[in-house]
Amino acid sequence: MLGLPKGQVFLVPWTEQWEVEFTEEAMKIRNELKGDIQSIHHIGSTAIKGLRAKPIIDIAIEVESFEKGERCIPGLERVGYSYKGTNILPDRHYFSKGEPRTHQIHMYPSGSEYLHKQLLFRDYLISNVEARTAYQQLKEALAKANSTDKLAYADAKTEFIRRVVSEAESTDTI
Repeated sequence: MLGLPKGQVFLVPWTEQWEVEFTEEAMKIRNELKGDIQSIHHIGSTAIKGLRAKPIIDIAIEVESFEKGERCIPGLERVGYSYKGTNILPDRHYFSKGEPRTHQIHMYPSGSEYLHKQLLFRDYLISNVEARTAYQQLKEALAKANSTDKLAYADAKTEFIRRVVSEAESTDTI
């Protein structure tokens, strides 16, 4: 299953199909944007094998500069994305696809601290069973408590994410 209707928060079991969806979507994006992007990453819980997640494929795109990201808007619109601007989340261009939403793009300038932390968090959870299990339990409790409030769900995860990123930075295992 892929797609999260507006106003809902629920988790579904991880599936290999999410890797397939990301790979296919990344190919479409690369073909459309060609040399305007530096890299494309699968981020978020759908990128972490075994972790239950909201059924949305999170994609991070790295571009040379924040301004260069603006050149990518028409191409991403041609492959079905809706540009949501730069005020939704800090220091990035944000795009979503589908209704219900199936994909979202966070476009960062090269060297972005936010992108670095996204990748660090993902990689740490992939390699650390204890942290991944704790995150799973937190997400399940929060999804139950905030099934109609995605902002409350996301905000309630923030402190855990900060702790994991700090731990990952201090152990330098990634």
